[in-house]
Amino acid sequence: MKLSIVIVNYNVKYFLEQCLVSVRRAIAGIDAEVIVVDNASSDGSMEYLKPRFEDVTFIASDKNLGFARANNLAIRKSKGEYVLLLNPDTIIGERTLAEFISFMDSRGDVGGCGTYMMRTNGTFAFESRRGLPTPFVAFCKMSGLSGLFPKSHLFGRYYMRYLNEREVNSIEIISGAFMFIRKEALEYVGLLDETFFMYGEDIDLSYRLLKGGYKNYFLPSPIIHYKGESTHKSSFKYVHTFYQAMQLFFKKHYSHYSFLVSLPIRLAIWGRAMLAYVGNQFRHRKGIVKMRPQLNCLVLGSEDANGEVKEILERRYPKGEHCYITASEAKLPAGHFIEGIDLEKFDTVVYDTDAYSYDAIFRIMQDKPVVSLKLGTYSAKSKVLITENAVLKK
Repeated sequence: MKLSIVIVNYNVKYFLEQCLVSVRRAIAGIDAEVIVVDNASSDGSMEYLKPRFEDVTFIASDKNLGFARANNLAIRKSKGEYVLLLNPDTIIGERTLAEFISFMDSRGDVGGCGTYMMRTNGTFAFESRRGLPTPFVAFCKMSGLSGLFPKSHLFGRYYMRYLNEREVNSIEIISGAFMFIRKEALEYVGLLDETFFMYGEDIDLSYRLLKGGYKNYFLPSPIIHYKGESTHKSSFKYVHTFYQAMQLFFKKHYSHYSFLVSLPIRLAIWGRAMLAYVGNQFRHRKGIVKMRPQLNCLVLGSEDANGEVKEILERRYPKGEHCYITASEAKLPAGHFIEGIDLEKFDTVVYDTDAYSYDAIFRIMQDKPVVSLKLGTYSAKSKVLITENAVLKK
């Protein structure tokens, strides 16, 4: 078997459904298997998804194993020459997997590959590729220096933004949201370190691949990553958990450094966590509440799909400004860049994924991103409209 795709799910059944549809298209003609580990979801994920994807192997855990343990459970059962660790809140293109297999087949020294992850507005997600968080690189990230000098080879190494994101590049750290790994390399360096419950395990594995003599690469093949809809990146809990994972990585791989060298790292970790805590307390005391945003949608798809989306939007967002264009990839390859349409009126462009391929949607979003315009998708098969801010069922 050529490829095993491993996805860990926790209470995101509609995002996972969309992900599995894109995977199903991408593995056409490839000898592949798909394994989903459910981390004791309470949203009925297994009951909902199993009848819809009979070709997928589902493993239901009775408790939340964490990211590393759940992935390892599936990896041990996998049969593929390559293993793809994939987040459930992603969409991949029809050609994505074939491109990665071709690249890995041609380079026996490659241990793992990462990909060009797009935000939902089509802009490049910097975490698609990263440098090794040595003590100095980690300090630059946590102290904010990497943000002040993002293109600097000295201070900006964490996100490696000095590299061209449209080119193949050798990198150090691969994002766990899309981690394409040679199974032989995994068997040599070991699976994910289960000491990491959430965050940091991708950094650790990437580093061990490098230490094992393999190379890691970035391929500019675009995918969409919603980046954890249930995770509040500014929350104290997230910041504390993330930087705890960084501290664990530092302790594991750089324990030989003196306390005086590691002290700035520890201070930066706790400083960031406390800033998040103070910010959250301020918002709470001031009564600042994040309201559900109003959607204003430009919808492109078949006449039937547009009618179904219209029914959903007029029920949930009756005051929104919506526009419906009967279109398909063949008839309107430029997508939402339509003469006479003022894109500033809309915050979301919804594509009928039966009328447009994922590759076409990615190309349109990537080539001319409109920062204020985010992607929404609708499938007439699932009857679910997914946007960054809402999941709406017909």
